[in-house]
This record gives sequence, C-alpha cells and structure tokens, in this order.
Amino acid sequence: MQVKERGIVLIPIDFTEQSLLAVKQSYNLAKYTHSKLVILHVYSKTGQERYDELTKLVKQTEAESGLVPVEFMNVKGDIYTETDRVAEEIKATLIVVGLESHMKFKDIFGGSASKLIRKAPCPVITIRGKEHRDGCENILLPLDLSRESREKVDISVQFAKYFGASIRILSVFSPNDLAYENQLLAYAHQVKQFIKGKNISCTNKSIASDHIAETVVEYANKIEADLVMIMNKPDLSIKEFFSGTDTQHIVDISNIPVMTVNPMKRESMNHFGTGF
Repeated sequence: MQVKERGIVLIPIDFTEQSLLAVKQSYNLAKYTHSKLVILHVYSKTGQERYDELTKLVKQTEAESGLVPVEFMNVKGDIYTETDRVAEEIKATLIVVGLESHMKFKDIFGGSASKLIRKAPCPVITIRGKEHRDGCENILLPLDLSRESREKVDISVQFAKYFGASIRILSVFSPNDLAYENQLLAYAHQVKQFIKGKNISCTNKSIASDHIAETVVEYANKIEADLVMIMNKPDLSIKEFFSGTDTQHIVDISNIPVMTVNPMKRESMNHFGTGF
C-alpha cells in the first residue's frame, strides 16, 4: 500500500507569547490533516540562532502534541520574506502566524507582513486571541460575488470534513444596493445547497451593513466560530494599499483565527483534497 505524503504546517516564531501560542494551536490541525509541524525561526544577526531553545521547543511540542512530527529551521534574514520563501521551498500546505493583540496586520514582525499573506504559496491562518481551541466545530464562510471568493468554498468543505465541522455562510451587502443583494443571496443559496450535498451541516445568514469587517467578526463571535475563512485580494489599488482592505481589517480586529486563502490555484493546495 502506498504511503500518503504528509502535509506541512509552517509556523514562523519570534519567541513572543503569541507566536508560541500559534505552535500550540497547531497541534490538532496537524493531527487532523496528518501533517508535520515545521517551526521557523528567522534571525537578523549571527549569534541570534537560539538553537538550544529551538531544540527544547521541538521536544516539548512533540510531547504535548501526542508525538506529531516536529522539526525546526533556523534562517537568517527578514521574517516575512523568509517565511514565504521557505514555505515555497518545503511545499508547505499551511502557514500559521501568531499575532500580538496590539499589532496591526501591516506591522507584524516590524514589517509589512501583509506581503506575507499576499505572496504566500499556501493558505495562512492568523491567530490573535489567546483562547486555546481544541478542534474546529464552526467555520464561518463570508461570501461576496467576486470570482476569487468562489475558490474558498471547496477549501471550506475540505476543512469541514477534516474536523467534522459545520459551515456557516454569511452574506454581507450594502443596504442601498438591491441588485447586488439579490445576486448575492441567490449565490449564497446555491453554495448552501452545494455544501449540504457534501453531507456537511450548513446554515446561511444575510446581514445588511456597510461595515463588512466589523459585521463578519461580530457574527463570528455570536455563533462561536472557530475559524473565519476569507479570500485575499490579489490586486490592490493605491488607496487600498495604504488604507487596507476589508480582508486585512478582518485580520486586524478578529479575536478568532482567520484563514486567508490566495485566489491563485497552487500545487500545495492539492494536499487539502482527498489525497491527504
């Protein structure tokens, strides 16, 4: 019998409390998806390698996780640039990043970490809250009518199957755009039927609001979601680059883990199919 290749969950750390929490939050994710954990430490100057601490962290992680395979990498350079490079090199299936509560997404690790997500070769889960989540029961799936948004539906189905989770669709539309509202609600109904056809529990909620990010996070907390799944916007206008997008704002304000998926189909995403 052919042995299936393991997926790889990459976790960049800087030894802050939140980055170490991201390691702990990855235990169950690795178990459910049959992945190994790769802890990435990026240092700026020779002498900052921290080999002893990393070796200790790997042993501790293996013991606490129930012997999930764990290894570490020590790389010199810039953490958000090197994270994407290493993810590409090792064919990571997922990147998990811990965010300090006071940090805006563009300030993570002292640099423009929004680049990390936009350039990532695989989905990125950002974790801001300190609550430890054992498994995943509810996945919140905000929808819009963009072509890119459709790609995350399959990924949400795959994750729901891994965890035995339910999917909660959320349609947010402007109160003053009836045409968009009608199209979005019709599309959301189609998505709901598709998901239920995969034998996954699914609900559909629509909310009229001009404050998309706040509405998504508020609803995520209301239904006690364990994961919010959003699509990254590939091309930013000058205004969006400086002011941020709704997806970036969701990452900034969400106390619930957020998975950001890039719209480009990538080879590493195949690990999230039935061949995992």
